[in-house]
Amino acid sequence: MMDKLNDIEFLFPKEFNMEKFVQNPQEEPFSVNAIAYLNALSLILNKDPGTKKYPDVATFAFFCRKANLMQLKKKYYPENNLRSGRGIVFHITPSNVPVTFAYSLVCGILSGNCNIVKVSSKKSEQADIICSAVRELSKDKQHQAFSSRLALLAYDLQSSATAYFSSICDVRIIWGGDETIQEIRKNHLRPRAFDVTFAFRYSLCVINADIYINEKSPEQVASGFYNDTYLFDQNACTSPHLIIWLGGDENVEAAKRIFWTHLYDLVKAKYHLQPHSAVDKLTAFYHQAVQSEGIKKTDVPDNLIWRIELTELSKDIDKYRSNGGYFSEYKASSLNEISGIISDKYQTLSYYGIQKEDWIKFIAHTKPAGIDRIVPIGKTTDFSLTRDGFNLIDTLSREINIL
Repeated sequence: MMDKLNDIEFLFPKEFNMEKFVQNPQEEPFSVNAIAYLNALSLILNKDPGTKKYPDVATFAFFCRKANLMQLKKKYYPENNLRSGRGIVFHITPSNVPVTFAYSLVCGILSGNCNIVKVSSKKSEQADIICSAVRELSKDKQHQAFSSRLALLAYDLQSSATAYFSSICDVRIIWGGDETIQEIRKNHLRPRAFDVTFAFRYSLCVINADIYINEKSPEQVASGFYNDTYLFDQNACTSPHLIIWLGGDENVEAAKRIFWTHLYDLVKAKYHLQPHSAVDKLTAFYHQAVQSEGIKKTDVPDNLIWRIELTELSKDIDKYRSNGGYFSEYKASSLNEISGIISDKYQTLSYYGIQKEDWIKFIAHTKPAGIDRIVPIGKTTDFSLTRDGFNLIDTLSREINIL
């Protein structure tokens, strides 16, 4: 069937031989070959002038360094473990964050698998830079054998390619919305194969105003929040859409003035608002205003930041969102007040001015249905091998039990 799939654009390699590809052996997680390959990829990316233009590509290159991978190996693959890759992992990756395909690929590599990655058909310079580095690395004799363990391709989702690669893979990773996931699941897997799905999620941010008003570098907090949101145009699942303020009334009002002023200065200097985003924000507000009582749009000088003040937290607040800088904000009496709205749609909670011990108590006491990550402001986009509650090294490999 492979020879009938003429609608595939092979980004790497130019000529793909499925018969040879499936003959590649499984490896143990964090193999010497895998770490050497990714470290070499990091070096090539760091030499590419284009990497300096894109912080997300530079961050990916930094993640692939040998020093970082060895630290991850200590955490995710203890010496007494005996595991092996599952075989072929087929990745169907999204367009909303250009480098997601690369991180998904790294998870497959580090867990000991061969990888077929569907890169978004929506072109991006970040994807081009990474794919170019993969092609460059394949010319190195030291890494040619390992390069044969992966394939990067692009095609329209209407192609029969999804059905074909689904039929031969051992794990299928799907990134996308609920409808996309359901549509892809119509393509059958082999009996022992399974899906790992990363659906679109909702994220929020909690700020303790009592602490924030004494922050000596509030502009750095705003910079971290900018990176969490505007770098990916608020399209990433990790990007907060809801801001929860804690603290006394006066401190909250003072903290808001400081926080939003510093953020506005950053956005005005660094962000280019697309016309469609301005329209989307207006449409989102009208929709939210019709469905919600007592909301108010804070007066702002332009369209760069929209702040929607809430008088109550509704359980369906996750429905009201937009990209390009659209935030609902609410003053809560305590952390416990937010537990009632958290469903399994919630992924990342970023914060400022709250101790780790308080979060541990919050989770233990409220046992929220959602939230897989709690991280400081500025850390939401940091990639982890634990994603949406999955330890991806364990999930994408199999344990060999010897008695």
